[in-house]
Amino acid sequence: MSSPVKVSFESFIKIDRRKKEAVYMQIVYQFINAVKSKLLENDDRLPGSRKIAEELQVHRKTIIAALEELQEQGWVKTRPNIGTFVKNPEISSVESKKVNAFQQPPTIAPFQFRKEFILDTPLDKHLEKLYFTDGTADYRVINSEELVRFYSSVLRRKKNAKTLPITNDGQLFFRDQLSYYLNLTRGFHLSRNFLLPVTGLEQIHSILSRLLISLGDVVLVEEFSYFLPNMIFNQAGAQMKTVPVDSEGMDIDFIKNNFKPGEIRLIYINTKCQYPTTVSLSENRKIQLLELAEDYNFIVIENDTDFEFSLIKNKKESLFSKNGGKRVIYVGTFGRFLSPGFQMNFLIAPTDLLEEASKYLNIFGKPDLMMEKALGELIHQGDIHRYQRKSKKVITERKEFFANLLQTHLKDQITFSTPDSGLAFWIRFKNFFSLTQLQKTARKKELLIPSVCLYQNKKTIALRLGFAHLNPQEMETSVEILSQAYWEVIDEFSS
Repeated sequence: MSSPVKVSFESFIKIDRRKKEAVYMQIVYQFINAVKSKLLENDDRLPGSRKIAEELQVHRKTIIAALEELQEQGWVKTRPNIGTFVKNPEISSVESKKVNAFQQPPTIAPFQFRKEFILDTPLDKHLEKLYFTDGTADYRVINSEELVRFYSSVLRRKKNAKTLPITNDGQLFFRDQLSYYLNLTRGFHLSRNFLLPVTGLEQIHSILSRLLISLGDVVLVEEFSYFLPNMIFNQAGAQMKTVPVDSEGMDIDFIKNNFKPGEIRLIYINTKCQYPTTVSLSENRKIQLLELAEDYNFIVIENDTDFEFSLIKNKKESLFSKNGGKRVIYVGTFGRFLSPGFQMNFLIAPTDLLEEASKYLNIFGKPDLMMEKALGELIHQGDIHRYQRKSKKVITERKEFFANLLQTHLKDQITFSTPDSGLAFWIRFKNFFSLTQLQKTARKKELLIPSVCLYQNKKTIALRLGFAHLNPQEMETSVEILSQAYWEVIDEFSS
């Protein structure tokens, strides 16, 4: 049996009681440094905890806590009835690499698996510093350090670690605060029982597809609609049908003239800011759609994730507000102007449907309870309203500036209307040319126009261009490059 190391612990561990750092953690860090610098060798046997405590003049419980932490990190190993030994995990990992050299997986899998071309995403990977989006916020506007402060304050409260996983207080607190926020901003009259927070929109669509869609069900969406729900519903076995859109939004008469009662399972619609054209559904058509839902016995999923970017002071009622949720499932987002990690999506629906939907969170991933608590604090303390006012001011200024840039650089070549909601412009070109060629030409000039922003068929040549993620200087440079690329393509097409 080996003897304990003869190196004095006092020689490499210096405790500073003025530091905020716990004494046992000071011991842990300095012990690890001693092993790395080979003052302590791998497999050295350590003295007993009582002896180390006497040498360092600390309580024995402090040494026991330090040894437990070192064992969890893999720097010591305790052998029952024998002793505690130094265990350098870095040496172990190097030796294992020598024994078993790592092999990369093959490029092509040697086994069969299902491929879903329906789920191919149109999003582009890029390295360009300048790029358009289909409409995202500038996450630089709200200082992320302020948001981290809320999360950190939750983590610092030791009692949360004990109570949250058991009582689910974090979720209930957030749902209470979120219902208050929605009632205040959207004019709802909801309790937390009708809310289900869900981290991502893709999770919401996947859950709804499992709850509502059977193979062959007819799902109606707006013409040129958003790819994410379309591909998820399609993958679930739905028959996707498109409905024309005009200046008043979805054409409800088209539905009456082309479908019979009982044929439609559900309609997915953005009433406030149709994707990608940004038009809103008129009040008359909202009433028509709700009446048709009753007569034809179908469900309406209303996407209102752009609500927080609506700059209209007297916001028009949503379908959900008019219908009270009898035929309408409401999908929304909280804090879309915040950094993505601090955003939360949610479903509003009848309680029994939400109870069933919540079961799928075991598959798709439950929201972070600590993050929910932090977001609840954000609402409770009123900071969310301050952030929203700041974000809206910036968006209003940039929207006006972007409209002026388009008029200056592409005057008489395009038609567009400044949108009341959302973070993107729907720009239609008067001349016929290839949008993919425009994309290639712009990319050579280090400006990315993502494929998801391109819309071209026999009748339409259009771009959906997000503006809010660009500051004024970036915006100006981007529109100048867009204009240069456009004229180069037009010249090539004309010659």
